[in-house]
Amino acid sequence: MIDTQQAKALLASADLIHSAETVAAAVSRLAAEVTEKLADTNPVLLCVMSGGVPFAGQLMTQLQFPLDFDYLHVTRYGQDTSGGALSWRAAPWTSVKGRTVLVVDDILDEGLTLAAIHERMLQLGAAACYTAVVADKLNGKTKPIRADFVALTVPDRFVFGFGMDARGAWRNLPAIYAMKEE
Repeated sequence: MIDTQQAKALLASADLIHSAETVAAAVSRLAAEVTEKLADTNPVLLCVMSGGVPFAGQLMTQLQFPLDFDYLHVTRYGQDTSGGALSWRAAPWTSVKGRTVLVVDDILDEGLTLAAIHERMLQLGAAACYTAVVADKLNGKTKPIRADFVALTVPDRFVFGFGMDARGAWRNLPAIYAMKEE
């Protein structure tokens, strides 16, 4: 966690990657794609805590079909800027057995977390499991999963805003920024 002054300095020195308007337009486009694919499935939308909250909230308001909502909490980062061991903190309360699931997360970085969630939903009996992310990081790595729905791509830098944090701060920004490269 960083203090308020450090957080403000971090934002002041950051590079804007996607403006709030660009993010909002991308979420709207993605909502239309999700609607086309899942409108008749009565899916369970699972928000991946904590980074998926802004995306899930804005996406849900644009989905004009019935769905169930729940969350799960799986992380590899904590307060770090690089991934560690997978930590399962909360499972969904809603049964996914026989259901179509849409997992909503902030970023597809290395893909290990999203792949593990996808696999777990299928193990729990989901009829189908789709994934949606705000950002797909263009890191050149082979990822174990590809998101079914991607709002935006981001460069291979540490990004924050719109659910993604920088040392615990700035998940609440409507735009996406990248830390200055050192």
